[in-house]
Amino acid sequence: MSEIESLSVFESCTAQYTTAELDNLLQCISDGSAEATAAAAQDISTGLDHFYLIYAGALVFFMQLGFAMLCAGSIRAKNVKNVLLWNLMDSCGGGLAFWVTGYAFAYGGEDDSPTWTFIGYKNFFLMGDDVNLSYWFFQFAFACAVSSIVAGTIAERTQMKGYLFYSLFLVGFVYPVVAHAFWSTNGFLANTNAEPLWNSGAIDFAGSGPVHMLGGVTALMAAIVLGPRLGRFHDDDGQILEVPNDIPGHSTPLAILGTFALWFGWYGFNPGSTFSASTAVAGEVAALVAVNTTLAAAAGAISAMFTSTYFNYRIEGVHTYDVAYTMNGLLTGLVAITAPCASVDSWAAVVIGIVAGWAYLAGSKLLVKLRIDDAVDAIPVHLVGGMWGLIAAGLFSTPELLEKAYGQSEHVGWFYEWGRGSGNFTLIGTQLIGILFIFGWTTAIMYPFFWLLNVFGSLRVDPMEEHAGMDISRHNGSGYIIEKQDKLLDASTSLHQRRSIALALKTTEKAATEPDAVAAVDNGGSKEPKTETAEVEA
Repeated sequence: MSEIESLSVFESCTAQYTTAELDNLLQCISDGSAEATAAAAQDISTGLDHFYLIYAGALVFFMQLGFAMLCAGSIRAKNVKNVLLWNLMDSCGGGLAFWVTGYAFAYGGEDDSPTWTFIGYKNFFLMGDDVNLSYWFFQFAFACAVSSIVAGTIAERTQMKGYLFYSLFLVGFVYPVVAHAFWSTNGFLANTNAEPLWNSGAIDFAGSGPVHMLGGVTALMAAIVLGPRLGRFHDDDGQILEVPNDIPGHSTPLAILGTFALWFGWYGFNPGSTFSASTAVAGEVAALVAVNTTLAAAAGAISAMFTSTYFNYRIEGVHTYDVAYTMNGLLTGLVAITAPCASVDSWAAVVIGIVAGWAYLAGSKLLVKLRIDDAVDAIPVHLVGGMWGLIAAGLFSTPELLEKAYGQSEHVGWFYEWGRGSGNFTLIGTQLIGILFIFGWTTAIMYPFFWLLNVFGSLRVDPMEEHAGMDISRHNGSGYIIEKQDKLLDASTSLHQRRSIALALKTTEKAATEPDAVAAVDNGGSKEPKTETAEVEA
């Protein structure tokens, strides 16, 4: 409490009571001081929560670097500029789309009534004085992440304008409807609604469903309409290859860098979804979320790596350790724990991560079997991982942790319902409805959208451009400065010649300064000493 506030309290009380009414005067000062202290504490608490959201939002936004590096490393060098520009435009175009309509459709006009609404209806262009700007920034970072999930799947064969159309549409309309359903107080799946679905609502703390599964379904629709890269599943004559042609990325270091950046950003994605750090309970929940996020990621990586090693040994008799499978297993573990991270114990986080690694491998193999081309395996990571995350929340959520994170524990994880002596299927049933809603809504909107882009020639690039690479075709040159081989040979030859000449000159100079050489010059070029022969002959 400041000196000015103390003085104002004192002046206010002395104006009401005289020194003769000492008891009343002291009580007035005590009450006023308590109120002023509470107001100051509330100011500090509010400021801390704003800063926490801004910091967490910055970490989530840092994930854009992770998406960019992972995508760039996982594709061929001739398309690096293209995919990096896509990821940049996800933030730029996506930010504007979220400002214009995205936030309004997701959260605009929400209130504490039990009414269910399909979409928000106010705060377009951030108009209105009821917008929490730190919350807007945090949600903007989430929206951009949704768009970037798809970039890797459709890389190396998609037109720039088609990608921009899709990105704006997804962030400005498709994603906000799902975010509204799960997280707005008026969403039909929201557990924060005054009268949630089946008195439960869905459990998705940070977006396994609205962010990752939605992005994965969108990527699947795009890949189906777009078709595979040239040479992936067919030869030059269009005949189906018996063994699909693997098209490896050009830089494992970039892909690993991107994976670490995404993992780092996830500590804003998940713990930041507490929206607060000013209370002990919020801090405890955020700490549990951070621990569970770590364990699920580690378990997913280990699970995917050693499982793929085992199956490869069974087939080829050699132990190999696949870097791409390990990275994507880790990311699938992160995706899966995003929904239940605040409501499961640490042992369950490990189990969720292990199953996530297996689910990723199965999904990746299924895509190849169905001849659906995903350049970075974003579909099994985000679609399959997101589905598993929603299911896991319905299986492993504990009563104590649900009470702490959500303030309700009437309907808990199915395994814990059995522990209560009940087979109550309410929570897991709500989670399944959420899965069906995301898949149905996204498919119904995005498949026709990509189909129309393709019909109007705005989706797939020309085959010649695809062969040459998007960087040379559309971005004024390669993403890497690589000298031509003949120039390198000429430069090498020239350097070798210069070094040979320099060495010869150095040898000549050294020989000319040696004592024997000087004596030879004085003796007419002979190294033999002078004699008296000339005198005898005379």
